[in-house]
Amino acid sequence: MNDIKLDSFEKEIEKNAEHFVKASTKIQQRVTKIISKANEKNRITLRLNNQTLESIKRKAQEEGLPYQTFISSILYKYANDKLMDEKHILKSLRLLRK
Repeated sequence: MNDIKLDSFEKEIEKNAEHFVKASTKIQQRVTKIISKANEKNRITLRLNNQTLESIKRKAQEEGLPYQTFISSILYKYANDKLMDEKHILKSLRLLRK
């Protein structure tokens, strides 16, 4: 028995799998180029005061990450609306309990 539950997107893929046609080499190259461009990184210069940088380095160490990776992660989450503020979450939970 198969106990794996598929969502609607996955079910649609399975339904159409038999109609799969391999993309041409030209299309594969275009897709590879698009993905490569999306994964490019830019070097930036950022000025922080010493206290802020030391605090970030401590938090990065607690997370087991290099501090530059930690900063990049924070910026990524912020840019994609995935950065969560614990204080706001706790406040929301308290309001929901009332």
